[in-house]
Amino acid sequence: MPPTPSRSPRRPRPPRRPSRRPVRRGRPRWAMRATTTLSVVLLAAAGIGHSVVAGLDAGITRVDPFKDMKNRPRAGHGMNVLLVGTDGRDDITETERRRYRLGGTPCHCTDTIMIVHISDDRERASVVSIPRDSYAETPPHTDQVTGKEHSGHPIKINSAYAEGGPQLTVRTVENMTHVKIDHYLEVDFTSFMKTVDVLDGVRICTAEPLKDTYTGLDLAPGAHTLKGGQALQYVRSRHTDASSDLGRMKRQQRFLAALVDRATSSGVLLNPLKFRDVTRAVLGSVRADRGFGTDELLDLGRAMRTFSPSSSEFTTVPIGRLGYFVKGLGSTLKWDQEKAQRLFRALRDDEPLAAAGARPRDDRATRVDVAPQQIRVQVENGTRTAGLGKRVDAALAATGFRTTRQPVSAAAPSTRRTVVVYDPRWDRSAKSLATALPGSELRAVKGLGATLKVIAGTDFHEVRKVRAAQVEQGEFGVVRGDEVGCP
Repeated sequence: MPPTPSRSPRRPRPPRRPSRRPVRRGRPRWAMRATTTLSVVLLAAAGIGHSVVAGLDAGITRVDPFKDMKNRPRAGHGMNVLLVGTDGRDDITETERRRYRLGGTPCHCTDTIMIVHISDDRERASVVSIPRDSYAETPPHTDQVTGKEHSGHPIKINSAYAEGGPQLTVRTVENMTHVKIDHYLEVDFTSFMKTVDVLDGVRICTAEPLKDTYTGLDLAPGAHTLKGGQALQYVRSRHTDASSDLGRMKRQQRFLAALVDRATSSGVLLNPLKFRDVTRAVLGSVRADRGFGTDELLDLGRAMRTFSPSSSEFTTVPIGRLGYFVKGLGSTLKWDQEKAQRLFRALRDDEPLAAAGARPRDDRATRVDVAPQQIRVQVENGTRTAGLGKRVDAALAATGFRTTRQPVSAAAPSTRRTVVVYDPRWDRSAKSLATALPGSELRAVKGLGATLKVIAGTDFHEVRKVRAAQVEQGEFGVVRGDEVGCP
């Protein structure tokens, strides 16, 4: 028998092995090799070919959010996906529009903006929510509607999409965070509902009733399995209490954690056939960058097979100032720049967010349903004691409440008992605020709005420390997926 010739590293691949596109700069070679090897084995065992899954590419609408972009941030470790949710509703039926309160004219803006960071070892997902009303400054760009050339100017970050589409959205996010975005994924109302329905619903829990007359959300306390339409109501609701958009982002994070739990525990990611069918149903109504293809889908699917709720962590960009008024924009949110920089540095360095700046929790604080950081308060001095309003305002702010920092005098300066005045729609926030003011009286006033009012009386003695009952870790208020799910 003739001797076996030595193998050459340039030996041609077997004919049945599909050719692969060149490895993109910054993507680990081991991930490409592991993805292809594992996907071929799994797909072959399931009796379907790689070409069937490769056909998923054809179902994705492509956009080019990185076109002609220069001076981008340096690539860090891991993979960063900018996930945006738009208010597109073209494919939703009239019945669904009425049932789930989806009427009105779309703003063609981003309702949801999240940076999803997948760690380099593919064992952790960190999700950072960016408030839609964040104050931002755009780089120079061309308005995609009017064609007008714009220099950089102030904007609410969710409006970047309307002015310059995905490209301006990516550029604005990168300029603000200095995090390089590797992939872009855009989900509208239709694709969101399809995602939930194809998984047969997602289970969420609430300790308090959730009701929002704007979206039609009406959930009693307890566990609920939400299908597509109800799930959309859940993640869109902003008027369940005074936390407004910040509370909505927390619900979105809770829902995303439950969605990951559902996907990883239902066997979808372990069954190539189910994985193909679910992915095909979902991707038929999303938009993604040209580099987000079959290899990336299989890579993410492989990573998520080892995921559990504890593998994911969620937070929101730290807010420094609520109600920051800008002429022409109205009320915006200003980030806490120092904390935000530390948060995004942790993303770039591929570090767990919960561990960053971790410090012992103050167990002396009384637990309340709504975090003080989500409650906006106007203080009034209801007495003739000079400076009382400033003292109450400062004490509430020190505890975490978002006071206006501009206390005023009450119309009647003869208040004995401190009063918390609130709109009935924000009753949970009012109860949390009253807990911080021992002996105070709750007074409901319809139409007051999201800002609660404290009329300081002569009985005022102190502000009690309070904190949200929800578990939060580190200086960024990070929660893990297993801490926000159902018991």
